[in-house]
Amino acid sequence: MHLAPRRSLAAFLVFSLVGTLACGDSDRGIDMLGGAGAVDDARLANADADEENWLTYGRTYKEQRHSPLTQINEATIGRLGLAWWAPMGTIRGLEATPLVVDGKIFVTSSWSIMHAFDAATGEQLWTYDPQVNRAHARYVCCDVVNRGPAFYRGKVYAGTIDGRMVSVAAETGELVWETQTTPEGEAYAVTGAPRIADGKILIGNGGAEYGVRGYVTAYDAETGEEDWRVYTVPGDPADGQETAALEEAAKTWSGDWWQAGGGGTAWDSMVYDPELGLVYIGVGNGSPWYERIRSPGGGDNLYLSSILAVRASDGEYVWHYQTTPADNWDYTATQPLMLAELEIDGRERKVIMQAPKNGFFYVIDRETGEFLSGEAFADVNWATGIDEDGRPIENPAARSLETPMHVAPGPNGSHNWHPMSYSPQTGYVYFPVYEHSMLHAIDEDWEYDRSTINIGANFTYDGETVGEEMPMVGRLVAWDPVSQQEVWRVEHPNPLSGGTLSTASGLVFQGRADGQLRAYRATDGHLLWSFQHETGIAAAPVTYAVDGTQYVAVMAGWGGPEVLINMGLGDGATGPGRLLVFALDGAATLPEPMPPLPPIEAPTFELAASATDVEAGEELYGLNCWGCHGAAAASGGITPDLRRTTADVHAVFEDIVLGGQRAALGMPPFDDRLNPDEVRQIQAYVLSRARESVGEN
Repeated sequence: MHLAPRRSLAAFLVFSLVGTLACGDSDRGIDMLGGAGAVDDARLANADADEENWLTYGRTYKEQRHSPLTQINEATIGRLGLAWWAPMGTIRGLEATPLVVDGKIFVTSSWSIMHAFDAATGEQLWTYDPQVNRAHARYVCCDVVNRGPAFYRGKVYAGTIDGRMVSVAAETGELVWETQTTPEGEAYAVTGAPRIADGKILIGNGGAEYGVRGYVTAYDAETGEEDWRVYTVPGDPADGQETAALEEAAKTWSGDWWQAGGGGTAWDSMVYDPELGLVYIGVGNGSPWYERIRSPGGGDNLYLSSILAVRASDGEYVWHYQTTPADNWDYTATQPLMLAELEIDGRERKVIMQAPKNGFFYVIDRETGEFLSGEAFADVNWATGIDEDGRPIENPAARSLETPMHVAPGPNGSHNWHPMSYSPQTGYVYFPVYEHSMLHAIDEDWEYDRSTINIGANFTYDGETVGEEMPMVGRLVAWDPVSQQEVWRVEHPNPLSGGTLSTASGLVFQGRADGQLRAYRATDGHLLWSFQHETGIAAAPVTYAVDGTQYVAVMAGWGGPEVLINMGLGDGATGPGRLLVFALDGAATLPEPMPPLPPIEAPTFELAASATDVEAGEELYGLNCWGCHGAAAASGGITPDLRRTTADVHAVFEDIVLGGQRAALGMPPFDDRLNPDEVRQIQAYVLSRARESVGEN
């Protein structure tokens, strides 16, 4: 890594003393980080006044991702340069929001590995590897990502891909405690950032496509003992429901939904309001996707695709608002949730805002769950609007799917997990928007299989590629949540882009899939500054200050199975992942970019396979391989592009897929899901795709 000059010890001690005086003493003694003030409940509740630090995922409990720092502004941004950088050793899974606490920066990378650096110089302080069982990657829908840590009372917390919650000492990186938050060996995974609420550490999980039942658990932050657990969908009626709220929810389901888990995983967004004592949970899609086979008698299927408000003290249900009743298209409501006070119709309202996958921007009263407003921020065809009661006005054809239909948006959503920011100065919310659709066709003969994904789609309808998304169009949008309209937009040459950061100096920062980190004028979207990195940026930037210097930091390295080649981004997003940190007059340099991948070559490996084998292999690939290696066997460079498989590797293809030859590298064995003939069919499909790529088919 490139290191900037070391700060003086005297300056650090002065900074630490100021922090201690500002925050007060901890009532639990000296559980402090490097002599600076402890991050306790009071400090988190007042994080907005703590200009220098970034203490929690969204900077404050409101998760507005807006900083009061102004040293970097329109007049000075021309001097912004790279101050230091640190290699992450991978391009995969770099979606984390860094935390900055009193001169130290904490971040997570792929495989749930935790890192700590000096926030001014980049000196690496420690790394903690939780030694994730890499075979568990088979149960992760969207790569081995991790969206960041939490910090509380001298400890750093992170969830792991294999379902654990890990607590380490912030000073040393040594393990304090860990607990298994999911049934060990089951098809759950944890990729989201934990949240702190009332002395508890909160975490959800993913795995809906694999047939699990979603829930959120609160643990005592000091001991790791479970405090409460909230299930998001009802379980088997024969066992009774855990709460009265779930008893009511069960009335909105039909059939034997519990046999496939039900879904409803809360894999990302949670927000805590300490004044109201409420935790807001974003709930995901159903298992399988389609209501007709998941709940054949109809019903809204609560609490799928909902914002669920529960008490932080005990997890008791308070209210819910369902963005997509009886979700039918993978329209999760796990996207970022944000708290604000807005003047609506002459009255100040405490609101919660969300731009979920389904393409509508919602403003909800966070005290009561009352729907206040909602308007489309992207092109949608599943609904024509939202009625006065907050219920979508659906397109009947999109609901029934009696015949296959391109539904917009596709399952990637009009907005996904990428963080959004809100500037109280402009009154605008800034977030990335995607336009696309997907061809949906229901498999009427679908049966639950716990060993594979359970979407319920017919992947071979009339020779069309069901599940393939139409080409995306992407942009950055400034949205007025009061008038519910777009104020400005910046079109992107490549569709995918990262989360946003806004500052009191009137700037909006955002990274893009093409590797550019950009700063725009917050009022009108005018481009003010850009920096080119060789790998894409999906994560959101943060900003902080040390010894009077303002920094901007972002993780660079595209996470998730983004099929870049199918989205017009070229063949392969190669290159290293890094933590990039900028400051005025920064003069650090990066190594020369990696050379582009050579063209795909025609395969020389011979395999006996018929056209029927290739067709069967395409379906098997979609069920087992797509999540890591990309649709149509075209990887974005994050995991191996199977079209580039050499003859030597093809010769041991079966041993890799069934025998676990590369399990240590994150390629788990699939011996319980596939047999040798099915592996041969997948291999035939991969070879066919390689030949198509060079124009031989």
